[in-house]
Amino acid sequence: MVRELHRLAVSMLGAALATIAHAQQGPIPPGIPRLDHVLVIMMENHGYSQMAGNPNAPFINEYMRTANLATNYFAIAHPSLTNHLEIVGGSNFGVLSDNDPDWHNAGCRTNLSTGLAATDRPATAPICPIAGAGTEAPMPAIDFTNQSAGPPGTVNFDGVHSMPAATRILGKTIADQLVASGRSWKSYEDGLPATGADRVNYADGIYSNLTDFSTLTPPQTPPLSSSSIVALYAPKHNPFVYFRNVQQGTDPNNSLKNSVGFDGLHGLYADLRVGRLPNFALIVPSQCNDQHGRENAGPLCAFDPKDDGSQEGLNPALIQRSDITLRNLIDAIKGSTFWHKGRNAIVVVWDENDYSNAPNTNQVVLIVDTSYGPRGVRSNVRYSHFSLLRSLESAFRLPCLNHACDEDVRSMSDLFGS
Repeated sequence: MVRELHRLAVSMLGAALATIAHAQQGPIPPGIPRLDHVLVIMMENHGYSQMAGNPNAPFINEYMRTANLATNYFAIAHPSLTNHLEIVGGSNFGVLSDNDPDWHNAGCRTNLSTGLAATDRPATAPICPIAGAGTEAPMPAIDFTNQSAGPPGTVNFDGVHSMPAATRILGKTIADQLVASGRSWKSYEDGLPATGADRVNYADGIYSNLTDFSTLTPPQTPPLSSSSIVALYAPKHNPFVYFRNVQQGTDPNNSLKNSVGFDGLHGLYADLRVGRLPNFALIVPSQCNDQHGRENAGPLCAFDPKDDGSQEGLNPALIQRSDITLRNLIDAIKGSTFWHKGRNAIVVVWDENDYSNAPNTNQVVLIVDTSYGPRGVRSNVRYSHFSLLRSLESAFRLPCLNHACDEDVRSMSDLFGS
């Protein structure tokens, strides 16, 4: 009898653990044709109405017209890192801040395990490497505390929908799924030094927070220091480096080595020249070229004068240089030999709007351009970053992950040409 009860208990525990392990990883989503390569280009901090019809973004507007456009697509919340995590992992993982990673800290408690969110207000600690399973942070329809200090607040989604904290979120991303299925990924980050992403919190392609300026001679007055570095690269735009297994690098195909710059032997342009692209690529222009802007990079890269949701409040040079950057990227991708082999897609998406207050919503532009399907499609179906992850998983025949499994999240079959 005791043995039977023990076997029953073990069996029940195993079933419970299996339920937990698979709670937020569901079936393979339908709706998207099988794809060989998908390249997601991430732009920053501008809403749909700021891009549509903008005279300083002629290429972007032509691309919106000639490729496939989502006219009812929403980012999830704020700030940048939160949205990047939701695109690659289907959850905020308890992260509502742009904090740097708590690099290689094996002893810290993850936000998933504590159920406590990392926030910008109040400021919280660096992000404990994401792993395991647990509870994410809730998403109110309008934020009055973290990105805003009271009314009228900053809108998440469309200002109507909200999202309670899910309690069985898995700390993994599409990168883990791809590697487990025998496929490849890279994060191409403009401004990342050739030395790699490990412990880099900001960089300009040469210098970073790791640079020892005291080795440069002769000494200068005032002395050279990291405060002069223009942060073209930031880990908040490279979500994969926040995950414990990627930092540990026990699998060489799923490590910090997957993050490379635009230049160099294994960078974006080198891979494009030889037609050697991973199955999935996250492509992130520098913070001067993705519309984010920097405070110490001069007027041509300065932040927008106003965050009010209007085109009049924008820095026109910041918009123009991103427009040229995006045109050059698309030309380079379509000029690569890989583009004409198999079934491939480019996705251009903005991570969030400009933080303007309610009633401005978090609607952003998403463009899909394929090497095989129809062009000029305009979809008014309500989509979000979770829909993008679900569509990527459908294209690669991977199980849906976290909120990509939600019943109200749909694959973007009209944009990808089912």
